[in-house]
Formats: sequence, structure tokens, C-alpha cells
Amino acid sequence: MLSPILPATGRLLISEPFLNDPNFKRSVILLAEHTTEASIGFVLNQRSNLQLNDLIPELENADFPIYVGGPVANDTIHFIHRAYDKMNDGEEIAPGIYWGGNFETLKVLIEGNLLSPSEVKFFIGYSGWAEAQLMEEISQNTWLVSDRYDTDVLFTGNEEEVWRDVIVNLGPKYAHVVNFPQNPNLN
Repeated sequence: MLSPILPATGRLLISEPFLNDPNFKRSVILLAEHTTEASIGFVLNQRSNLQLNDLIPELENADFPIYVGGPVANDTIHFIHRAYDKMNDGEEIAPGIYWGGNFETLKVLIEGNLLSPSEVKFFIGYSGWAEAQLMEEISQNTWLVSDRYDTDVLFTGNEEEVWRDVIVNLGPKYAHVVNFPQNPNLN
């Protein structure tokens, strides 16, 4: 899969269909930061067995799912949101999509049931690439880069369909890829 679009903050990385790395198999990653020195992103469709209240017990009713953002720094919590009107904080990484913000404000909003999983998504760890590493992987056809997506896909609870939906959204040139088996040896 050749990618004519270059990576940039707010764009998606879509793994090629036969990537066997368990961290990135059929994954979709939102790039939260992309510079010439490094890239940081979060796997959108790798849900863990944890809820936010498992990680932060004082948020008893915070049954927000936790996603594995990637294999780096799995002892950290990150979040993206589309609730700037409530948070008044965060770094805009795509139109209407924000990375991080004041965690104390976030906790107050969660405790008051003023945020829903359709507005905020939590990750443990992140995906990271050193200088030129991501571009090398793209040149090896590991990733397809997309700037065409509905922001609802970032917050969907149906992680099984995220990879498929993002591929189909790229148009007929790529839509056939969703039918490739995960293991070509089983074909």
C-alpha cells in the first residue's frame, strides 16, 4: 500500500493488512505529534481490559474504557477529547480534537457525569518513533497515512470496525484491502 499523503499531527496511520507485530496488527493510530525529531500517536482500536476507575480508584463511577496507546511508557495515562467547551484546555491536534488538558478539570467533569466516552478516550502508553523512523516504515509500506476520516471514528466503542471503516473511507482504490485475511497463509 503506497501512501501519497505524508504524516502530520492529526492524521491517521493505518497498518498494512498483514502486519504481524502484535502491538500494531490491523491498528489505526492518531498522530498527536509529528515533527522532524519524533512522532507520537495513540492506537485507537486496541482496547484493554481496564476501566479508568481501575487506574484511578477515587473516580469510582468512571467506567471509561482504557485503550493501549502503544508499547511505549505503559505506566502513563493520556487522553484525547472533543470537549474543549467543557475542558477549556488541551492541544488541538485536528479540527475539534484535543490532546490532554488539565487532569483535575477532567476528573471534576467525570465525577459530575458531564463527560461521556463519546467525548474523551483514554490510553495507557503511546506509540513513538524517533527521527526518520516513521518515514522509513512508511517507505516500507508498513503504514498508510490518511487525512480523510470522520472524527466519530476516534471515539467509537466498536474498535473491531475502526480499521475497516478507515480503510473503506479512503475510497475504492483501498476498499478491497478490508477483505484480505489477517493471515495470508489461511487463504
